[in-house]
Amino acid sequence: QVQLVESGGGLVQPGESLRLSCAASGSNFRNYAMGWHRQAPGKQRELVARISSGGTIIKYADSVKGRFTISRDNAKNTVYLQMNNMKPEDTVVYYCNAIFGGEDYWGQGTQVTVSS
Repeated sequence: QVQLVESGGGLVQPGESLRLSCAASGSNFRNYAMGWHRQAPGKQRELVARISSGGTIIKYADSVKGRFTISRDNAKNTVYLQMNNMKPEDTVVYYCNAIFGGEDYWGQGTQVTVSS
């Protein structure tokens, strides 16, 4: 069982930055593929960014390319999502995801609001 705890959500103005963190349990973090997804009310959850277990394969949604950066620190069992030049349409709940042993694990989500 992998437990994920997100933090760092909050309210920012358009154009500002925010960094989300996701702390994972377990001693096999370096073997987890990690990702960030987001979900707006009434819509399907969508992939924002994904990083392979080795950190060498990274994928972004087109809507965040050039603005968001995913990274991981295996020594801290943590994955990050640095969000720059934020837009009102980035206002949703963000979820951390881990893939390990053929299973998907999810955090509880953290709200991000971009508003002036």
